[in-house]
Amino acid sequence: MPAYKAPLRDMRYALYDVIGYDDLTKLPGYEDFDRDTVDAVLDEAAKICEEVLQPLNHSGDAEGCHYENGVVRTPKGFKEAYTLFRDGGWTSLACAPQYGGQGMPVSVNALVEEMICAANMSFGMYPGLTHGAYKALHAFGSKELQDSYLPKLVDGTWSGTMCMTEPHCGTDLGQMRTKAVPQEDGSYRVTGTKIFISAGEHDLTENIIHLVLAKIPGGPKGTKGVSLFLVPKFLPDANGNPGERNGVRCGSIEHKMGIKASSTCVMNFDDAKGFLVGEEHKGMKAMFTMMNTARLGVGVQGLGLAEAAYQGAVTYAKDRLQGRALSGAKFPEKAADPIIVHPDVRRMLLTQRAYIEGCRALAMWTAKCIDIYRMHPDPAEREKADDYVALVTPVIKAFFTDIGFEAANIGVQVFGGHGYIRDNGMEQLVRDARIAQIYEGANGIQGLDLVGRKMAMHAGRYMRTVFHPISEYVEANKANAALADFVGPLGKAFGRLQQATMHVARAGMARPDEAGAAATDYLRLFGLTVLAFMWARMAEVSLPQADSDPFHKAKVLTARFYMERLLPQTGALLATITAGGKTIMAFEEAAF
Repeated sequence: MPAYKAPLRDMRYALYDVIGYDDLTKLPGYEDFDRDTVDAVLDEAAKICEEVLQPLNHSGDAEGCHYENGVVRTPKGFKEAYTLFRDGGWTSLACAPQYGGQGMPVSVNALVEEMICAANMSFGMYPGLTHGAYKALHAFGSKELQDSYLPKLVDGTWSGTMCMTEPHCGTDLGQMRTKAVPQEDGSYRVTGTKIFISAGEHDLTENIIHLVLAKIPGGPKGTKGVSLFLVPKFLPDANGNPGERNGVRCGSIEHKMGIKASSTCVMNFDDAKGFLVGEEHKGMKAMFTMMNTARLGVGVQGLGLAEAAYQGAVTYAKDRLQGRALSGAKFPEKAADPIIVHPDVRRMLLTQRAYIEGCRALAMWTAKCIDIYRMHPDPAEREKADDYVALVTPVIKAFFTDIGFEAANIGVQVFGGHGYIRDNGMEQLVRDARIAQIYEGANGIQGLDLVGRKMAMHAGRYMRTVFHPISEYVEANKANAALADFVGPLGKAFGRLQQATMHVARAGMARPDEAGAAATDYLRLFGLTVLAFMWARMAEVSLPQADSDPFHKAKVLTARFYMERLLPQTGALLATITAGGKTIMAFEEAAF
């Protein structure tokens, strides 16, 4: 079973050296979070992830959750681990101080989330869903609801869920049948069934707060008639403690391919007492706040799983003796050379590494923009940061989770037959990673969001938040001979992205199916190009130190690998995008 070790130096490199974390400490509210404070937080997070969460990952997968008569028990050790996690303040890290949170920058919290997901993705689902519920309630809840529920969600004694999907409809939420009937006291009675509800029932917290999408009878049809409701498992008593049991029950749990220690529930709401969050018929806006938080979190899940797979693959490649190097034995005193000497094994490991480190830098850039949106005193800076986050959210969700699944599969390949065996832990990462490409909006939907909504928003204003920095960087460094091997490929990839953008915009305007046919490939092209931007910046940071520091030398070499071996995919993607969707849509249904 591969052991996980938090890549703290790589994390600090991305945070401090690449995206310029020190800028954030100048923002009001972040003054106290200097590097010493952040380093202490990352060190302690690494300890709990390595020593408490990761040892439960394999056993939790083997045991899974237990369901009996509406009650769900998590695997052995999870409840004790959650108590340590909660008592350590990890549920409150990035929450508002007025509700008991620590007010830590999102940039720091994202690194902690990566560690949690790498160590034990199933465990991370429980506090992760709670934070999404916190975000929606903090943004749209009434003061009464915020004062009653947020302190408990922040300190982790209560947890939260997001209840959207129903048996007959997934993403098409306009079809939902769950209803909420207004009551004279201002509450609502919620009735309906929701499926695929992560952390819908468990034994980790004393109460569970469900945020439920439902329709008020007589409201507008489709998604315009959807409202959001807070439905607690136990209604708080006069002292704010769990009191009367509400009309919500877990009907069953799913038997899944992966994340088996995370309870995925069918939740039945039977005349359950609920409270409106936000305005009537405006539930989608509130839910998207929670969903976008979840989408960024799922992207980080993909990154964490990729890191775990890489670490396991590297350890195995250095230990496994098989064959001799093509250029002659490297370890003649041994029966065979370790497989890391073989070019194809190195290709696989470097592919994992280049994607992971590029994605981590992009995650940090995005988290920094979230922090700017939260705290910057200038409305124009906040708007620009918010535009950027809105644009890249579907990219991070889809691209990162695709990479997570690819990296996990590469890990199995490095292990060979031993990767296929459950005891070695690598196949679990593949199974766990697969769901991240599906939930919170399947990755194809993320592509549609990017080309169908974000590309055209505000006459292309969102797009400028990425295109302008890349264009300015290429222009400023095109004469820099030291960076030529990095800026040149970046410029070519960016040119392809611009061509693809113009093609999709023109073709999609005339024929919507054209944009739909290009969406997935366009998102991949976008992700690869932005990662090239990250790698060019990392090369710029590390080149001056590459001769004296092996860490920085490895960064430069990885940057070259990315530019030479992975970025060329953009050429094929452009060809695929510009080929159009005719061969897809012309195919007769009967011929399938």
